[in-house]
This record gives sequence, C-alpha cells and structure tokens, in this order.
Amino acid sequence: MNPVSTDAAWRQIHEHATAPYRKAGKFAWHFARGKLGRDPVFRGLVERGLIGAHRGRVVDIGCGQGLFASLLSALGTMQSRPGAWPAAWSAAPAAIRYTGIELMPKDVERAQASIGHLQPAPEFVCADMCRAALPPSDLVVILDVLHYVDLDAQEGVLRRVRDALQPGGRLLLRVGDAASRRGFAISQWVDRTVTRIRGHRVSPTWGRPLDDWMLLLERLGFKVHSIPMSAGTPFANVLLVADIKEAE
Repeated sequence: MNPVSTDAAWRQIHEHATAPYRKAGKFAWHFARGKLGRDPVFRGLVERGLIGAHRGRVVDIGCGQGLFASLLSALGTMQSRPGAWPAAWSAAPAAIRYTGIELMPKDVERAQASIGHLQPAPEFVCADMCRAALPPSDLVVILDVLHYVDLDAQEGVLRRVRDALQPGGRLLLRVGDAASRRGFAISQWVDRTVTRIRGHRVSPTWGRPLDDWMLLLERLGFKVHSIPMSAGTPFANVLLVADIKEAE
C-alpha cells in the first residue's frame, strides 16, 4: 500500500469536516469550506501535532458554528481507516468530549443543526466567554476571539482557562500581533467585515503586541512559544502554544 500524501489526506479531511454544514444552508457550508480551506491554522495544528492524542477533553472558546469540533471528528475518522493517515503526522484524539462556547445564538444554531449528531455528542453553550463555566479540560482553543473583550477581561478569561486545564493541559491561542501595524490593521478590517456578513454587531476590539501576550501568559503560569500563523494571508496572526508548567 502506497503511503498517502499529506495533501491528499487534507483534502479528504476538508471534505469530511465541511460536508455536514450543507444541512444548515448555503452560508454555513460555504463559510466552513472557505475557513477550513484558506485559514492556515487548522492544517497547521494537525501537521505540527499540536492537538495531541491524549487531549480528549476539549473546550473551544468562541467556537462559532463548531468547525473545530467537526475537524476533530474528521481526524478521528481518518485515523480509523487503514492507510489513510499520513506517516508524517502525529496522532490526534480518536474520540473527544467537546464543549463549544459561543456568544452568538445564530452560530450555535448552525452548529447544532450541522454537527449535533456527532458521537460523542458535542456540547454547545450559548454564553459570554467572560462568564461561562469552563469544565476540566486537556485542551482549550481560542482562535481570533479574545480581542473582542478589553485587556482586563482578556486576563480574566486566561486565568479561568489556566484553572480549568488539567496537568499536562494546553492552551492554543491565536492572536493578532499589534506590533505589526499593517498586518494587524488588515486583520481587524477583515474581522469587522466578516462579522457584518455573519449578521452580528461589530464591537470594539483590543489588541496587544506579541511580547505582551507572551509575558501575560508566562505570568499566569504557562510555558509559551509562538508560531507565525498567517501564511498565505496579509495578516499578523500568531499562534501561542501555552502549556501548564509542571510543578517544580
């Protein structure tokens, strides 16, 4: 059996993860396909092995229509097929207990309509991330949403994430680097445009330079490293991989 290429595997994952969104209408389906196909963060998480096979309790803050949950399900399906998983990729969780937290009711409705049937069943909570209860977690994902709350609230969310993460837990946080003025400004303009298209109110945003993000996470007890995560786009996005520090 010839080894499967990473490009071929990703095409299959893309199809499997986005197909359920047809049930929620054209907008949900096209948004899922465009986001998973063009945003480098999703494939980057898989190819770099950043999710981890042992991280089965996942909390997705600002989950939108649940695309990350659908991706995780597709990864589990691919791994179960002989010869379908590229040898170059690390294992991902075979089954997850997923909780998605999303402020916008329309997105929660799209998530439930599209992937509410997955097993184990994902849980979607329509709530403010600043107040929503966070269950014990092995992995917390926050992609491009923390800038919607002010600096004090950002720290509050991150403190609660740290407290929810179990030993060996990891936070995957993508932010815009405000020190890169042009890329950050472009990403904010696109963000506001997409927010309007999705039918949501445009709110103020608060950014930080990358160094400030890293210092904050380190002060909260994380061991952090950064990975540029805007390849192929004009943005200044950075993925922060923040692991709970082991007790000395």
